[in-house]
Amino acid sequence: MKMEIVRLEAGDDALVMRVAEDVFDEPVRPDRLAAYLNQPGHFMVVALADGVIVGQCAAVIHRHPDKVAELYIDEVGVSPRFRRQGIARGLLDAMFAIGRENGCEDAWVGTEPDNLPARALYESRGEPHGKAESFVMYAYRL
Repeated sequence: MKMEIVRLEAGDDALVMRVAEDVFDEPVRPDRLAAYLNQPGHFMVVALADGVIVGQCAAVIHRHPDKVAELYIDEVGVSPRFRRQGIARGLLDAMFAIGRENGCEDAWVGTEPDNLPARALYESRGEPHGKAESFVMYAYRL
């Protein structure tokens, strides 16, 4: 099986129509994907196995008026049957490279406290790369 990590660009909608199960939270809609990829500072990399997306990582550059830009990684997903093969690590590495290319000095990602596989991945990056921080997040329905 041929595995590759690819950065999606605007117009790559057709590539995301062949997706393994549980890579995304919901089915990908072409209009939403196009809007995401056309937005400056929005990035997505995918892992392809024989032309099927088996993993994805999405991130946004978060710009501040008083700090350097940060890369906020808001999604990492790998199909269950492809987990524990280094795909998520490869996706993160590709996204970190994109962040550096775009002037980001820091990246951050969050997960649920009980998502032990994700936490193990993020903690495996080790110091000085990453460390868990405690914070409370509030979600609002708009």
